Amino acid sequence: MEENLRILKPFLRGFPLVLLVVIAAVLFAKKYLNYVTPMYESTAKLKLADANEGVPHSNLFKNFDVFASANKIAGEIEVLKSTALLEKTLEGLNFNFEIYRVGDVQSVELFGNSPILVEGTFTSEKAKDKRYKLKVISPKMYELLLPGSLLPLTGMFDKPLAFPYGTFFVSLNKEFLKNKADAKLADTYEFEFLSQQKLLAKINKTLDIVPVDKDVPVIRINIKSNVPEKAALFVNKLAETYIYDYIENKYKAANTTVLFLDKQIKDAGDKLAESENKIEDYRNEKSITNIRQETETDLRKLSQLKVQQTNMKMSLLAIEDLNNYIRSGQGNFLELAPNFEAFNDLLSTEMVKNIKKLQADKKDLLLVYTGNDERVKVIDEKIKDLTSYLIESINNTRKNLEVKYEQLNADIKAAEEVFVDVPEKEKMLMILNRDFDLLQGSYNFLNEKKIEAEIAQSAKIAFHKIISFGEISNAPVSPNRSIIVIVSALLALLGSVVIIYSVHFAKAKVNDVYTIQTSSATPVAICTPFLTGNQATENHFLKESIQLELKKIIQNQTTVTFSSASLKEGAHFHALHLAEALVLQGRKVVLADAAGNLNNLHVKPAMENLLYVDLTPPEFTRYSKIKMKACLDSFLAECDVVVVNNQSLADEKIGLLLMSVSSSNLVVLDSRRTSSKQITKMDLLKEEYQLPDVWFVLNRAGYNPGVIKQSVACVKSLVSKLSLLKK
Repeated sequence: MEENLRILKPFLRGFPLVLLVVIAAVLFAKKYLNYVTPMYESTAKLKLADANEGVPHSNLFKNFDVFASANKIAGEIEVLKSTALLEKTLEGLNFNFEIYRVGDVQSVELFGNSPILVEGTFTSEKAKDKRYKLKVISPKMYELLLPGSLLPLTGMFDKPLAFPYGTFFVSLNKEFLKNKADAKLADTYEFEFLSQQKLLAKINKTLDIVPVDKDVPVIRINIKSNVPEKAALFVNKLAETYIYDYIENKYKAANTTVLFLDKQIKDAGDKLAESENKIEDYRNEKSITNIRQETETDLRKLSQLKVQQTNMKMSLLAIEDLNNYIRSGQGNFLELAPNFEAFNDLLSTEMVKNIKKLQADKKDLLLVYTGNDERVKVIDEKIKDLTSYLIESINNTRKNLEVKYEQLNADIKAAEEVFVDVPEKEKMLMILNRDFDLLQGSYNFLNEKKIEAEIAQSAKIAFHKIISFGEISNAPVSPNRSIIVIVSALLALLGSVVIIYSVHFAKAKVNDVYTIQTSSATPVAICTPFLTGNQATENHFLKESIQLELKKIIQNQTTVTFSSASLKEGAHFHALHLAEALVLQGRKVVLADAAGNLNNLHVKPAMENLLYVDLTPPEFTRYSKIKMKACLDSFLAECDVVVVNNQSLADEKIGLLLMSVSSSNLVVLDSRRTSSKQITKMDLLKEEYQLPDVWFVLNRAGYNPGVIKQSVACVKSLVSKLSLLKK
C-alpha cells in the first residue's frame, strides 16, 4: 500500500498541472472541431443474383445470365471498383466542378446552392486541377485571380472571360437567388475544374465497397464526402449504373450470341444435309433399305434353305437306298419288301396296291390254271409293266431329288454370299450414322441455345437489385466530436503524466525514507517534516532530541556534526534548532558554525546557555585532525554538547575533518533537493574515511508540494530578486 502511494506521489503533486493540460487539450479540441471540415457518409446495399436459388434457378431462366457461371462476390466488387464503371457513374453527375465559399478560417463547398454558376471551355488540360479565386464585387462585376498570378482579371456576369488556357463564363444562379432572397452574393469564392484522373483518385480515396458477409451475396457501397448530398447521389448512381451496365452487357452478349448461333446453325445445317446425302447415296449404291431387317430376312431364308437341304438330303438318301435295294433284287421283285416311308405319294401307293392285287389274282388263277395259261401270263405282263414303271419312277424320282439337292446347294451358296459384305456395310453405315448423329446433336443444341439467347435478348431485366438506397446523412461520421474530445483529454492526461514522471525520475531526488533504505544500509535518525511556525519547529526538535538521546546519538560530552551535500539542504536549520531544543532541555550547548550560514540568524534572547562559535576564519582550515579534536574537546570542557554546522560536502575544506573527529555524524538529505546518488556517495565516503557513527536525516519528509504552488513560489522569488537588483 505504501509503495503504491509512493508511486502516486509525483502524480498527486502534479495533478493541478495535469488538470490544466487536460482542460487546455479539451478546449483546443473543441476549437479545432469548430473549424475542421466534417465528412458525411452514405451507404447503399446491392443484393447479387444467386444462381443456385430464386428466380434465376428456374427452368425458364437457368441459363438466363448469358451462360455465365455463378456470380462471385469478390469479382462483383472489383467490377464496382473498376474505372470503366466509375467513369460511367460520373457521366451523369456534375462532380468535376467544385465551388467553395472562402471564409477567414475554412472554406465551405457549395453544391447545388451556389449563387453563381461557372462554365469553362479549355484549350489545354493545364487549366484543370487548379483553384481559381473569384471575388464578387457587385451583381454585375467580379474579379478573377488566376493561380500564380498577382493581378486579378475583371469580368462581367453573363459575359465570357478569356484567359491563357481557355474561357470562363460566369453567371448568376437566378433561380437560387430567387428562392433564397437572403443569400449573400458579394463574397470570395474558389472554384476548380477536376480532371478525370484527379476526380477518380478523389472518389477511390473515400469509396469503400465490401461484402456484408463472405457467405451472403450482399454488397455494401460506402463513400464519404464533405457534402452529404454528393455522397448519397454517388452511391445510388453507382448502384444503378452497375445494374444498367449489367443489363446492357447481358443484352450485348445475348445479341452477339444470337448472331454467332445463327452462323453456326447454318454451317451445322449444311453439314447435316451433306451427311444425309452421303447416307442416301450409300444406301442407293448398296441397295440397302434396312440392313438389319434385310439381314434377318436373308438369315431366315438361309435357314429355311438349309432345312430344305437337310430334308432333301434325307429323301435322296432314302431313294438311293430304295433304288439300290430294288436293283439288287430286280429278279425277284415280287418277293421284295421295300420301305416306302420316303416314297409315299398317292400314285406309288396305288401302283403298289395294284401290284399286290395282281399278285393275289395270279395266285388265285394258279390254283385253277397253269403258269402257261394266257390269263396267268396276262397278269404277269401287267405285274411286269407296273414293276418296270415303278422302278423307272424310283429312278426318276432319285434323279429329280439329286437335281433339287444341287439346286438347294446353289441357292444356299448364293444366300451365304449375301453376308460377305454385311460387316463392311454395317461399319460404313455406323460411321455415316455416327457423323449424322453428331451433327444432328450439335444442330439441336445450337437451336436450343439460340432460343434461350433470344429469350435473354428480349428480357431486359437483371436479378441484381438495390435493397437499400443511400440517404442524405444529417450527422457527420468524421470528425467524431466525442471521440476526439475524449482522445484529446486522454492524450493530454497521458502526456502530462509521462512528463511528470519523466521529470521525477530524471531529477532522481531522495523523496522519502524508502529511497534511502533501498539505497543504503545507513540508518535514518530523524525525519523532519515541512515545518511552518516557531512552535511547531520547537515541538518537533524537542521530540527529536529525545529520540536522538534514546538512540545514543546525543549524550553528555558529545559532538554532533550536521553535514549535507549543499548549504540549501537544511543542515544549518537542523543544527540551530536541535541546539535550541537541547538548551531548552537544560543542557549547555556550543553551536559551532563551520559553514558560515548561521551568522545572520539571531539566537533567542533566552538562550543564554547556547554559545555560538564561528569556525569560518582561515586559521581553522589549517587545523590537523588532532588539533581539531583538541579544539572540539576544549568546547566540551565548557558545555555538555557541541553541535557543528558543517561545510557542504561539495566544496568542503574541513568538512570531512570535522566529521572524522565528531562523536556522531548526521547527514541531512532534503527530499526535494538532494539527489539520490548522494546516498551512495555518502556510503563511499563513510567506507573510505572510516567516519564514525553516521546517520541520515531526511529533511522535509513527506513534503509533496504542488507544481503550481512551486511555480508561483519561483515566480515570487524571481520577482523579489529582481526588485532587490533594481534597488
